[in-house]
Amino acid sequence: MFSYLKGILVTKSIGYIVIDVGGVGFKIFMSETSIKKLGETGEEVKVFTHMQVREDDISLYGFTTNEELRMFELLISVSGVGAKSAIAMLSNISPSSFALAVISNDIKSLTKIPGIGSKTAQRIVLELKDKLKTEESISNNSNEEIIVAIKDDNKTSEAVQALKVLGYTSTEIEKVLSTLDTNNMSVEDIIRKALINLGR
Repeated sequence: MFSYLKGILVTKSIGYIVIDVGGVGFKIFMSETSIKKLGETGEEVKVFTHMQVREDDISLYGFTTNEELRMFELLISVSGVGAKSAIAMLSNISPSSFALAVISNDIKSLTKIPGIGSKTAQRIVLELKDKLKTEESISNNSNEEIIVAIKDDNKTSEAVQALKVLGYTSTEIEKVLSTLDTNNMSVEDIIRKALINLGR
């Protein structure tokens, strides 16, 4: 229902904030990491939101970037992972590190997150990798150089898959990668740089 809210930050508390939008105070649940990134109370802020509606509750969850929002929505689509668990994960791992962990089957990194056991971590990887399989393959009209780079460079291939986990299309990813010199970059660096450019 709400894509984002833009208003005056009234309250910063543990686990949530309150934003005044046109005289209406919206209570928004956020990760501690995201809350710290916001400005001081009294300042105007913009928060991307996800509304969760249940029989006995309507809650708003907030994020400072679209990547965090996409990661949250991916997580709550996994059986057994609720909104509170997803928010806790966002406090302990960045979207790029999360996407890389899923792609590389890095169960160890996921289990370092408080509240995430081995079985849940394995389920996250299994279910989100299955979603990746349904992603469109690189389009036929893609830049030939990018296709060659992706096939020849395993780092680039992993970065592409990780960015797809965060919801970007092949076309968007290829366009950004064509502007990066990935030769001396790690997978994490490629993802981080790409996210900066994709967020512009």
